Amino acid sequence: MANFLASIFGTEQDKVNCSFYYKIGACRHGDRCSRKHVKPSYSQTILMPNLYHNPSFDPKNRMNASQLQNHFDAFYEDIWCEMCKYGEIEELVVCDNNNDHLIGNVYARFKYEDSAQKACDDLNSRCGEGCVRGGFCNFIHRKNPSPELERELELSTKKWLKMKPKDRSPTRSPSPEPTRRRY
Repeated sequence: MANFLASIFGTEQDKVNCSFYYKIGACRHGDRCSRKHVKPSYSQTILMPNLYHNPSFDPKNRMNASQLQNHFDAFYEDIWCEMCKYGEIEELVVCDNNNDHLIGNVYARFKYEDSAQKACDDLNSRCGEGCVRGGFCNFIHRKNPSPELERELELSTKKWLKMKPKDRSPTRSPSPEPTRRRY
């Protein structure tokens, strides 16, 4: 009997455990599923649910096929490089499905379970620099612009301020001259 149960574990014949959840870590029934969703205690693969926001599923999307592919390629490269920080990647899969339980899911399969565990631990503690509330936190989780954009804006503002004529209208009281110059 034990051999039979072991042979059907995670298959369609298993009436206790959900075969879809066992295979892909997601089930269309979610918490309402009549079968058990057994999360593995260790694995080479990590699941990052709803990570990729596919613009082609947005009804207001105006991108052509080439732009959509460039958008996806940039995302894929970014995720690949990020996952490489944790170890050697064997496979990276981004779901192109539009159903609730699979939309935007990203699966990263590492060569070693230790690498997957390291990635999972680090990624789960990242949200808001360790804040477990994530986007629902009442404190500000600051999103910074790229350093290049910040530098460009600062330089253009300085240039604009130098070119801008100084307003010395009589209605305003004169400000004292600055004691030191700011650059």
